[in-house]
Amino acid sequence: MKKIAILGSTGSIGVQTLDIVREHKDDIQVRALVAHSNIKLLEDQIREFMPSLVCVYDEKSAKLLRENIKDIPVKVEAGMEGIIACATDETTDTVVTALVGMIGILPTIEAIKAGKNICLANKETLVTAGHIIMPLCKEKGVSLLPIDSEHSAIFQAIQGEEIKSAHKIILTASGGPFRGLKKSSLQAITPKDALKHPNWSMGAKITIDSATMINKALEVMEAVWLFDLPIDQIQVLVHPQSIIHSMVEYVDGSIIAQLGLPDMRLPIQYALFYPNRRTMKLGKRLDFAGLKQLTFEEPDMDTFFGLKLGISAGKLGGSMPTVFNAANEWAVARFLDGRIGFMDIPDLINKAMDNHRLISSPSLDEILKIENETYDFIEGIVESGK
Repeated sequence: MKKIAILGSTGSIGVQTLDIVREHKDDIQVRALVAHSNIKLLEDQIREFMPSLVCVYDEKSAKLLRENIKDIPVKVEAGMEGIIACATDETTDTVVTALVGMIGILPTIEAIKAGKNICLANKETLVTAGHIIMPLCKEKGVSLLPIDSEHSAIFQAIQGEEIKSAHKIILTASGGPFRGLKKSSLQAITPKDALKHPNWSMGAKITIDSATMINKALEVMEAVWLFDLPIDQIQVLVHPQSIIHSMVEYVDGSIIAQLGLPDMRLPIQYALFYPNRRTMKLGKRLDFAGLKQLTFEEPDMDTFFGLKLGISAGKLGGSMPTVFNAANEWAVARFLDGRIGFMDIPDLINKAMDNHRLISSPSLDEILKIENETYDFIEGIVESGK
């Protein structure tokens, strides 16, 4: 039986991971759960899945949860120490890292050090610390399997192949809710507008990243580490129907793609049970006879210049992806709070990148320091109104 910890159990990926657990309850046991502050949902999850250990990042919420579940034998931790305790719990063999943001880096590293296999949904881990994470996985002999639909598609497309025979990776993107619009049309976009993704149901931060196409920039940088290919061999292609989740073109011109309806449960289940495939209960399956069209187009890097900035950050490497990611994280939070406009997000990222002095191979401490310095820099710009 697989025994798992879920870091971010009340978020979109965490909730859907528990859907998979329900379907395969005889084969998967939940041992630890981590949430930020949604103790109502977390309590429901605890009572259903009965983990032995949980963590709530927010200390006040953790205290309230302890009171709410004092009738059941579950240990409640708090803060980063609590997250790490869940990530390294000795009774688990697999950690689903679905925390949003750079908060997921340290627990993932500690889980790998503890010999846990990783099912990765936290992009920031590899974007900022891929040069630390991938060698550590090799050293500890643990597997790191992607949960993102695009990276899962690529991973599935390279099974039985040697990555050195790949000519390029083609990362598909839906284009988000504003595909086809120009900059002038995006100035007045509100958070409510940006949270209406045409195909996928995701958390707020990732949905905004999809609307700016910065999500795709993060995926490009993540793919470099996952598949050990240079960034120039990774192409982004807009595919509005979100049926082809990504493709690999090989040196002989053959292209292998993974297709399916947009449903995150599929890549989650694939990662949990790899190398085996399991039956999954779906509302419906892909019907090729009913498909009217599959279309493709180049991304508009002028309007969605956050994508262009991200690719530039990836090419520069070193500490620049950390700056890109941290600036975006902070800017998205400010946009959701109504403090900045939609097009201010890539503009603030650009300013943060221009302000940064590159470190070629940052340590974990340097990454975390750069993260905080970037937050402070962005906050200073927003506060000053410059």
